[in-house]
Amino acid sequence: MAELYIFGQIIGAKNFRKKSLFCKWGIHVGSGWQLLEGLKEGQTQVDHPGYDEVTYWSHPIDIHFATKGIPGWPKIHLQIFHYDEFGRSEVCGYGYIFVPTSPGTHLIVCPTWKPHGKFYDKFTEYFIGGGPQLRSPEVIFSGADRFRLNTEPMGSVILELNVIQKNFQKYGVETY
Repeated sequence: MAELYIFGQIIGAKNFRKKSLFCKWGIHVGSGWQLLEGLKEGQTQVDHPGYDEVTYWSHPIDIHFATKGIPGWPKIHLQIFHYDEFGRSEVCGYGYIFVPTSPGTHLIVCPTWKPHGKFYDKFTEYFIGGGPQLRSPEVIFSGADRFRLNTEPMGSVILELNVIQKNFQKYGVETY
């Protein structure tokens, strides 16, 4: 089987309106992919930037897959959370990226979004906290229902990923 190594880090986030951020992440693959080593999901620590607007996490990603084909190529989905002054965690944004198909080192900026609620939701979010959020995180990376969502842009998450492919040509798996 062809093998794919993905290692690197979630460097951090920028341009979010809130501070005290952390990120929950996961890797979604198709049914033809087999996890050999590593974790398919994780969570960063909380960072509250003091001097600049960039949140730094430097959270490692290290995962190894085997596959028989391209369908179901890995996607990394992100959920950004914020701790408010009362210690509650609130969703601040969602995003996803496809893992690059070419070998090498890749610096990726992942734009994020958040469901845009009605006036009542905004009023409640301002005074009580919380706000609209997704019931199922699968909506982040599946295109079926995402097009119906009314969203607003949030900040960006910066990732550095190294991709190594092994035996792709030997087993007839082609990427471009």
